[in-house]
Amino acid sequence: MAAEQTALTVYRSDDSALFDADGGNVNAGYAVARELRRLELKAGEQQLALDGLPLFLDAEALSLHVAGDSAKVLSQRLRLGQGPNAALGGLVGQPVTVLGTGGQPLASGTLLRAGDGLVVRDGAGNTSLIRDYASVQARGEFQTGSLLELRVQAARAGSADAVLSYPTGGLGWRAAYVATLQPGNGCRMQFESRASVANRSGRDWNGALLKLVAGAPQFAKPSAPQPVMMRAYSAKAASADMPQQSTLADYRIYTLPQSVDLPDGSISQVPLYATRTLDCERTALYETGGSWSPAQPMLNADFNQGGGNQITSTLRLKAFDSLPAGYLRVLSADRDGTPQFVGEGRIDDTPKGSDATITLGTSFDLRAERERTAFSVDKAGRTMDEAFRISLSNAGDVPRTVTVREHPNRWRQWTLVSSSAKPAKQSPDVLEFRVEVPAGGKATLDYAVRYSWSADQQTQ
Repeated sequence: MAAEQTALTVYRSDDSALFDADGGNVNAGYAVARELRRLELKAGEQQLALDGLPLFLDAEALSLHVAGDSAKVLSQRLRLGQGPNAALGGLVGQPVTVLGTGGQPLASGTLLRAGDGLVVRDGAGNTSLIRDYASVQARGEFQTGSLLELRVQAARAGSADAVLSYPTGGLGWRAAYVATLQPGNGCRMQFESRASVANRSGRDWNGALLKLVAGAPQFAKPSAPQPVMMRAYSAKAASADMPQQSTLADYRIYTLPQSVDLPDGSISQVPLYATRTLDCERTALYETGGSWSPAQPMLNADFNQGGGNQITSTLRLKAFDSLPAGYLRVLSADRDGTPQFVGEGRIDDTPKGSDATITLGTSFDLRAERERTAFSVDKAGRTMDEAFRISLSNAGDVPRTVTVREHPNRWRQWTLVSSSAKPAKQSPDVLEFRVEVPAGGKATLDYAVRYSWSADQQTQ
């Protein structure tokens, strides 16, 4: 770690409170900080106070390591910065003047305690307990963070460097992707990758050396989980200006090439990957039901009767590298060439080479109607026949291809008896067709399936 620079490892967080625009401190997210502190020591046993700490520390995992053998930590106490005494707690160990309601000074000296009254020691060594006061004056700015009180044994007087390590809440990150669809009949897009880093910890982080961990480690306790410390194996960076990506056990870690400032109450964005152009696939999808299998054949004629009339627009892309979880905003140019927002969806952690699919929204020009055209049951023959008609309309000025995805789920054994179009995909729980719908026109899909079951399988 470079001298006087804080190393900050921030873990991915799905807590939306960190990224809301309402402001304020939030005890969410997870990060591990390692910062250099310089201690001014006297020979022998003494008390020290380290201020400027964030509000949501894990006190059980906080540690201070003093370089060499210059001092030994005998005990430590963390005074949390939350509550009405947060600002006063940051003044412990500093010279203050306590004023009464009339502005008269009540005591001046070093503040020893801030809580149920103030304890102040003056230059002559006299100590005062003050319970009723109007204000406190001090040089510089009030610190509103937490305070670490230390009792140390120093072998000699002088300055000593120490490394303070602690996990804290109030920090988290997630990926932020922007895809701008390119004009033309195919699907191409400009893909931008950033990391959004939220700081609601109660303190500023200036010039921090930042690492971002992608994945979902198991946390033992929700309020203050212990960090998972593992060796990172480096991978070659794509660019000197981009984060260096490495493997961290079952996770991914991104090391930023330059230090960053994370002011309290801010959301900062840093590059994750270089902007590139990708192939994609857009689909107008009409889907009925889902992948569900009943415990026995469903012989009720009204089962799974309707499918609504809305057609959704989906976008699929193949991950060019490991894509951490986050949100993808999709833009498309209007007739004036201005990029406009057309949808947003969540991308889960996606390994390199895997597909990521999001739903952009509901199509304005496309509609569908689904009706059952035939249904019969032959209990003696242990078969059931069912047929549907899907009517599609396109009010737009360009032809569209609609993917009709059906889930024949009256029973797990079925066959396609007939269809007006050849299925594009057929699996045990999916029957999929691609139907061309002309501009300003309509198209119809008819299909029929037959279910069958054995004598020992229970029926209604």
